[in-house]
Amino acid sequence: MWNSPAELSQTLSQQGYLLGPDAATTLFLALALEKPCLLEGPAGVGKTQLALSLAEVTGRHLIRLQCYEGLDTTKALYDWDYAKQLLRLQLAKGTSWNEVKTDLFSSEFLLARPLLQALLSPDPALLLIDELDKSDEEFESFLLELLAEFQVTIPELGTLKAKTKPLVILTSNNSRDFSDALRRRCVQLQLTYPSLEQETAILRRKCPEIADRLNQDVAEFVAKVRKLPLRKLPSVSESLDFARALHALREDSLDLERLVGTLGILLKYPQDLIKLEERLRQWQAENQKSQGR
Repeated sequence: MWNSPAELSQTLSQQGYLLGPDAATTLFLALALEKPCLLEGPAGVGKTQLALSLAEVTGRHLIRLQCYEGLDTTKALYDWDYAKQLLRLQLAKGTSWNEVKTDLFSSEFLLARPLLQALLSPDPALLLIDELDKSDEEFESFLLELLAEFQVTIPELGTLKAKTKPLVILTSNNSRDFSDALRRRCVQLQLTYPSLEQETAILRRKCPEIADRLNQDVAEFVAKVRKLPLRKLPSVSESLDFARALHALREDSLDLERLVGTLGILLKYPQDLIKLEERLRQWQAENQKSQGR
């Protein structure tokens, strides 16, 4: 697929996703070893977007399982088409139960959910198991067979192996830890907020209509905001929205005294906004002092 991590990074860059050399090496090795890759990091650092971009550059069909508390196999793996089974029973009058039972639990009545869809797909697929940390430990244990052997066991049908081995990407916001068994089956890749240089490059790439000075100012401002003790630090997507908001106000640079009404684009919790507004007043006073005003 790719001959080196640098080649993988360049391909993703052409797709619009900037990946550092260390992360590119880890992802390259996961792909080369055909092992699931567990992307971990705070919300908003681009974990899901990396999976989406990878699906694009590989030309694989994306199959996404969004995890949540209480997720079980009927939503993640398979279920039975009870309406069709009932119809089969109604048409089977006079037929022995053993014969009907065999028919009822055949592939004809199987409803494939995302995990099974990825295994049964005749074309190469990328399976994204998103925010796995929101599911419970029981579901995590259920995944072990799929992650290790690319197969699942359905009691009525037996073991089903992947027709074409999918690329598997799991993401986690680190709200809980995972078992050693799950980690052993995956290659771990920790994603963090981009550096100032990376975020500036992302802003310039995603917002070419915005003045370079404003993009640079926004990247520097967001970097300072992320050092504050906030409940939720601004994500890359929120820094993009913030830059676009200032551009919509016809600003060509960031002025600390002209940010009234814009900070809600960057931060989402009232307590965080209060902290930033307090710090903003300090920064404004420091600027005025440095300018001899």
